[in-house]
Amino acid sequence: MDKLVQIMHLLITFASSIYITIVVVRFILQWVRADFYNPLSQFIVKATNPLLLPLRKVVPGFLGIDFASLVLAWLLQIATIGLLSIISGHGIPPLWAVLVYSIRELLLLVLNIYLLSFIVLVIISWIAPHNHNPAISLIVSITEPVLAPIRRIIPPMGGLDFSIMIALLIIYILKILLI
Repeated sequence: MDKLVQIMHLLITFASSIYITIVVVRFILQWVRADFYNPLSQFIVKATNPLLLPLRKVVPGFLGIDFASLVLAWLLQIATIGLLSIISGHGIPPLWAVLVYSIRELLLLVLNIYLLSFIVLVIISWIAPHNHNPAISLIVSITEPVLAPIRRIIPPMGGLDFSIMIALLIIYILKILLI
């Protein structure tokens, strides 16, 4: 029976992590005003619309921020934590603990999305610097609002852009503070 619980735990974690990540990426794409005609953006919109559109009737956006996406990601994270606790045999955890833990997990997810985006951006700049792939254009859309303020403080020197290293350092510091 223990193996079955582990398999269920793995499947629930895998499926919820992927979907929550897609919802958070949609929020980030809307926040940075990314190109929603991009094929990857279209996939994200179609994958999240079934749960997001009904929620938007209850949770409106404000000042260009899609609060419905944040609420959906948060509710899915809470549901996942509760379901995993029940399956593991720990029972239902205290609500305050689930709320705080789910916010922490979502913040870590955003940091991980940016961490991965920066790493992919660095690798692409080495391998194919002038590539016009739809995924690369979305990564640039996501990362540029974060890198632009850093570039104003530390401009590229001699063709080297240190802004990504500074951004990665900040992400690691924030992850240490959250963990």
